[in-house]
Amino acid sequence: MQLMHQFLKKQVGISDEDWLLFSSRFEQKIYPAKTFYLKAGETENYLTFVDRGLLRFYIEDQEGNDTTIGFSFEGWFMTVFSSFYTRNPSLYYGETLTETTLWRIHYDDLQEMYSRLKIVERIGRLATEQLLLLKSERELSFLLKSAEERYLDLFHKAPHLLQQVPLKYLASYIGVTPQALSRIRKRIS
Repeated sequence: MQLMHQFLKKQVGISDEDWLLFSSRFEQKIYPAKTFYLKAGETENYLTFVDRGLLRFYIEDQEGNDTTIGFSFEGWFMTVFSSFYTRNPSLYYGETLTETTLWRIHYDDLQEMYSRLKIVERIGRLATEQLLLLKSERELSFLLKSAEERYLDLFHKAPHLLQQVPLKYLASYIGVTPQALSRIRKRIS
């Protein structure tokens, strides 16, 4: 939990006393690579901090084709917000790409922490704002940028993904076929 503690000290200046209470509600969960964290149809019950590893979130169409919606990697909070906050089943799948260690807090415990610790409300607000900004940036990139520009943005913002994530998932994330992404990579190298 040291990574999460450092993250929260830096982001919100959580006190040691608040940290002890807040962190006591988290449980550790370790997933092997290529394991579902969440399946479509299940309700997201946890706000989770990725301590180690990498996850991919995707949706699947009626023909079984999947589209990568996002990635979560170490040092970040994650949840499927649309399911977590509405308490409705998720439309997304969450899958580990590597062995992954998570620290997670159940929805009910988080609600209690919101009422007990003002700093936890701030953590929740900042996490939600961060997700909204990422989603807004991604939406605008599909409206205003070429596939090559979207790839370059990903390359600059998260270069580690390019070494850890299979080409087909990166291609799906930026909205092109794996063959088109190979051509883009050849053109810019």
